[in-house]
Amino acid sequence: MMKKLQIVNLALTGTLVFGLAACGSGGGGAAGPASQGASSGEASKDKEKQGPITITFQNIYPDPTTPTNKILKKIVGDYMTANPNVKIELDSLNTDQQKMKLKTQAASKEVPDITIVNPSAQMKPFVDAGLLAPLNDMLEQNGLKDTFQKGILDYYTFDNNVYALPDGNNIAVVYYNKELFAQAGVEVPKTFEELVDISKKLKAKGITPIAIPEKDTWTGSFLFMNMVLRTNGGPNFLKDVLDKKKTFTDPAFELAVSKLEDLVQAGAFQEGATSFDYTAGENLFKSGKTAMYFMGTWATGGIDDSSVKDKVGVFKFPTVDGKGNPDQYMLAPGSGFAVSANSKHLKETKEFLNYFMTNFPKVSFEMKNAVGVAQKVDGDFKAAGYSQLAIDVLELFKNVQGGDLAFDNTMNPGMAQAHLTSIQNLFVQQKDPKEVAKEHQAAFETNNK
Repeated sequence: MMKKLQIVNLALTGTLVFGLAACGSGGGGAAGPASQGASSGEASKDKEKQGPITITFQNIYPDPTTPTNKILKKIVGDYMTANPNVKIELDSLNTDQQKMKLKTQAASKEVPDITIVNPSAQMKPFVDAGLLAPLNDMLEQNGLKDTFQKGILDYYTFDNNVYALPDGNNIAVVYYNKELFAQAGVEVPKTFEELVDISKKLKAKGITPIAIPEKDTWTGSFLFMNMVLRTNGGPNFLKDVLDKKKTFTDPAFELAVSKLEDLVQAGAFQEGATSFDYTAGENLFKSGKTAMYFMGTWATGGIDDSSVKDKVGVFKFPTVDGKGNPDQYMLAPGSGFAVSANSKHLKETKEFLNYFMTNFPKVSFEMKNAVGVAQKVDGDFKAAGYSQLAIDVLELFKNVQGGDLAFDNTMNPGMAQAHLTSIQNLFVQQKDPKEVAKEHQAAFETNNK
């Protein structure tokens, strides 16, 4: 059995707050977990006697302009310099591409040495199939386990074994371009109805209101489920469905469908939204072509490294029909780095991943991308030159009062795919909310016999 998830406890006990202060912590730089460079360098003398080793590292950081890609290459490069007998071969893909490729690889039991899995329900089939190696032993080395925020590893734990190490621990927010808001004469919306209204006003000024990368179907679902979090009056709608306390024909679900369609009909999203993948969709906002962007707080560093930096603010997703608490968020435990149980170089792969994760928070901090990491970070964000946007995001974390996981991290893969397809279709054509609800319920019953 998977360890019980601690969704609300994670938020209420402050694990979404990074074990640091946004300012006034007395440090001028990132202390972070100690770098292993020196020890790896000493070990490399012995390893040079071994034959060359290639470790395949599948990841979801394909865009070379983003901080995440630069962090990846920095740590990998440092490791290969210290360990010349080891070659780290990167396979960098967009999220949906990586999911599809891993599914194919898993079917033939050819999982890369290191791959990416998503928490909870999404990774469970890979664990059940025996494709992933437990990482408990590696976590005990160099104090790595203690660098993670309390409770975050539970999302990647089955039968007391940890099978993946997360890159982040985030919440979903709405980023907005202050300059474009001013041009349209609109203000930050406090209600969903105001969000629809300002979308119409932005559209009337020739400004695309919201960027969404809906070719990657999880993005539309992420937005939609934030609406469900509001219309349901709080968290646990999907849990109640799983426990047979509610069905998808519940009024809260149907209302959320109707509200999403209100946004689509208001012209809130870019033309051809379902043809934009994550990189292309996000770049619309980062290049100043759209006024808003609903996404996890992991996007903060990339926005701060773009042409719209210093123009961007952030706000909580508003109430819907007067329902919901804006301090409850879509919670996003990050993508996890997992090791293949069938790796030909299991020992060396674990050694590298230990080095990677030990250095990840330190390098992330140095590259101004430590907002939303899953590990504790030592350092003064303000003194280190982080933007006002980053400081504002950190402030939001301090008041998180729980929330929900994404749909595909909660339901089994068959049900998740039916949902993702159904929601994506709403960006193309309008449909009766009752019919959408019935589709979901039918898919749930088919996939939960």
